[in-house]
Amino acid sequence: MSLAGETVHVAVRDSELAGTLVVPPARRPGALLVHGWGGNKEQYLRVAHEMAALGCICLTFDLTGHDAARSRRSEVTRGENLDDVTAAFDFLAAHPHVDENAIAVVGSSYGGYLAALLTERRHFPWLALRAPALYRDSEWELPKQELAQRQDLANYRRRVIAPADNRALRACSRFHGDALIVESERDTIVPRPTLTSYRRALQITHSTCYRVIAQATHALSDEESRDAYVRILIGWMKDRLIHGSALARHAPHGSIEEPALEPARAGAIAAPVCMEHAVAGAAGAPGRAGERPPVEEPADDRCSTPARAAVDAARARRRPARS
Repeated sequence: MSLAGETVHVAVRDSELAGTLVVPPARRPGALLVHGWGGNKEQYLRVAHEMAALGCICLTFDLTGHDAARSRRSEVTRGENLDDVTAAFDFLAAHPHVDENAIAVVGSSYGGYLAALLTERRHFPWLALRAPALYRDSEWELPKQELAQRQDLANYRRRVIAPADNRALRACSRFHGDALIVESERDTIVPRPTLTSYRRALQITHSTCYRVIAQATHALSDEESRDAYVRILIGWMKDRLIHGSALARHAPHGSIEEPALEPARAGAIAAPVCMEHAVAGAAGAPGRAGERPPVEEPADDRCSTPARAAVDAARARRRPARS
């Protein structure tokens, strides 16, 4: 984040000291945090506090059909929930201390799907998706709760879907900002093909970062997995805020960070460093102008790493011994 300095003079004895006073901008970055189906605003409170410590103004809220509005759970539609997210975004952007040009939208599962769709309606620079769900475009006005069976989502999500065949993926294919995708290694609700669909759709971003949390389930059901997610998200956001201007100057448009496995415990062996690949045709990049180098999809054996072994050992130590 680049801050302007003001030349000042500090009186001392019979002279003055020349100085530069650097003051944070009056308007701060914002972060909109969107929970998944069955969740609530409380689930993102920890992240909100962590991001606030970075200087962000954060908003976490309950979607219609949840918490105080759970009486509408059986009838609320995707369209209504997308309207919820749009209204929440506008509320945050209108805050007098929020820079409307520096807002991150963060979503998990169903919230990630809604965050992807929001890129159709609003412009913002940062999009973070954890285990983003995917739904067929048909039956848009059908209550969301009925979609799992009506749309055979279990099988649908096991296929790699092209952006032309899905509205959320089409929206991602037009997103130009910085994106983060976080996969749970043992996610049976949103399996790897769905993450691959999102990753392939995000082709014209300024950068796309992909992380895999070792042994994590869809719901991040253990403390190690939740801690790993917070580390990933806050680390990525810190890069956007602190080094964002430098990255924008020096990183080639369309750079991609290869998938890395994130240990779910702080004491585990560090995950491999992600490499950034330039778009072919840029300075120093091979290939014909306008071409993009092929991106390797995460291999199944990627999780067979020392980091995973360390996580296994750590979790084994935490389990109570059976008599």
